[in-house]
Amino acid sequence: MDTWRRLLLAVVCGVAVASIYVAQPVLAPMGRDLGVPAGLTGWIVATGQVGYLAGLVLLVPLGDVLDRRRLIAGHLALTAAGLILTASAQVAWAAFAGLAVAGVFAVVVQTTVAYAASLSAPGERGRTIGVVTSGVVVGILGGRILAGWLAGVWGWRSVYLVLAVLALGLAALVLAALPADVRTERPAGRRGARGGLFLTRGLIAFFLFASFGTLWSGMALPLAGAPWHLSEAQIGLFGIAGLAGALGAARAGRWADSGRDGPVTGLALTLLVAAWAGIAQLPWSLWLLVAGVVLLDFAVQVVHVGNQHLLTSAHPDRTSGVIGGYMVFYSLGSALGAAATTVVYASEGWAGSSLLGAGFACCALAVWAIDYQVRAARCNRSRTRTTSGLASAPGRWTRKSVLSGGSAVSCSRTSRPEARCSSQSERGSTL
Repeated sequence: MDTWRRLLLAVVCGVAVASIYVAQPVLAPMGRDLGVPAGLTGWIVATGQVGYLAGLVLLVPLGDVLDRRRLIAGHLALTAAGLILTASAQVAWAAFAGLAVAGVFAVVVQTTVAYAASLSAPGERGRTIGVVTSGVVVGILGGRILAGWLAGVWGWRSVYLVLAVLALGLAALVLAALPADVRTERPAGRRGARGGLFLTRGLIAFFLFASFGTLWSGMALPLAGAPWHLSEAQIGLFGIAGLAGALGAARAGRWADSGRDGPVTGLALTLLVAAWAGIAQLPWSLWLLVAGVVLLDFAVQVVHVGNQHLLTSAHPDRTSGVIGGYMVFYSLGSALGAAATTVVYASEGWAGSSLLGAGFACCALAVWAIDYQVRAARCNRSRTRTTSGLASAPGRWTRKSVLSGGSAVSCSRTSRPEARCSSQSERGSTL
């Protein structure tokens, strides 16, 4: 896939996901204008997230049976409709309806990732996913910064109008500039969504984004209080640190293409745990906090790209459904982190929230480590069986792949007196 097409799809992802998260910096003025009580303004963001979860279940699987290019364009247009309804709303229920519609069709992000993966050669699939998903990070973190600026200049309604115009323009550009998604075969079934690889990577994503949500949903509370007393605009600038860390992981796709998904995932999750040591220093040092934020977002992006690369490679005929299912884990983990951090912070302060985020990170690392041990044990058993059978079947060649959460373990029997057990990428494997 050409570089400019990757970038176009990255912009699609950024605009779509921004339609959910731009409400965060403008909750106060939206609530005042629409008459939403202060205690219920959280539902302005939650409505879009609930719609997004519904879209993952109802809409994303359509990408496995319909032309994804047309789905992307159609979903962008419907996202724009929801954004326009939100921007023009004079009463709360109309705004909530618009936010729900925009959230449902914001799942165009997952359809876009699946479309990009299907158009890429196996050797460049990881790179493509890395570039396209970088748009998600820019949309989440950069969208908050842009929304705060637009709202300060033209009011909160301008945020949604600008996004609507961008979504409509992108819908037209997708139809004009991207190839049709022509497939000769339909997926054979839904068994892939129940495989060991899917469950392992889904659990890693669940704890990964619970840790991510713990930071980004809870960090504003201590920064606004003593001793820092930062304004909302100043707090929003921490998104730049997160953006730098995530974009620093742009090579994650190349690492995935080289077949190093397993060890890279383990290293990134270790960095995620370590990042919380710096984040926990928030009451005493903003520089250590910034370092921790950069490291955390770097680790999250590396693991997220690797997860999607493994899943789309293992299930090339059902990429939309598998990515949609994977993102359910993502959404649930993010929601858990966001909900838990406010409760813990209220009783235990930022030290408690930091322990919570680090605990989620440790759980993700534990899932990876257990899977790694299981995979190694399977390889050793296969090697033992192969060695014991050489005398009775000299010269015979067999191959067995043990597919797991980090890599496919391939054990070969040859006429040589030893068996070879190697780790290779899961590209082209199936569950």
